[in-house]
Amino acid sequence: MKLNKLGTSPTGTLSRRGEGPHPIDIHVGARLRLRRTLLGLSQEKLGEAVGITFQQLQKYERGANRISASRLFHLSQVLDVPVGFFFEDMATGGTMIDGDESHSEPTETDEFESMAKRETLELVRAYYRIADPQVRRRAFELIKALGGGDNRDDTEVN
Repeated sequence: MKLNKLGTSPTGTLSRRGEGPHPIDIHVGARLRLRRTLLGLSQEKLGEAVGITFQQLQKYERGANRISASRLFHLSQVLDVPVGFFFEDMATGGTMIDGDESHSEPTETDEFESMAKRETLELVRAYYRIADPQVRRRAFELIKALGGGDNRDDTEVN
């Protein structure tokens, strides 16, 4: 079945081709998970805020269940982002719509998702709990050195 630029067949329905969640639903779910995690909300807390179970929220975040327009609008209000946030960084030119999800370089979304990992968030929170600016600076330099980054002093550390 040939799809147009919107990912719909000539009859107007979204194609899933029996291959599991649609790539757009997966992307929207990943953006939902990203924002929830960045705000430090559990699936249970966000679910309560919008009137759904955490299991339903899990399905949304995996892209297994499609999010209705009204639910997406409500989520955007609770998460304090515009509805368009959920579609930012989405591949254009048909790669996502046609099912070709191969990427040659990490995207900005990939960087955001790595920032949303629990370990990264815990590290950042612990870093900012260091009260002494000199100790915080030394910790920053240590982490950069361990990560193989250069030690130029061109990064502002607060």
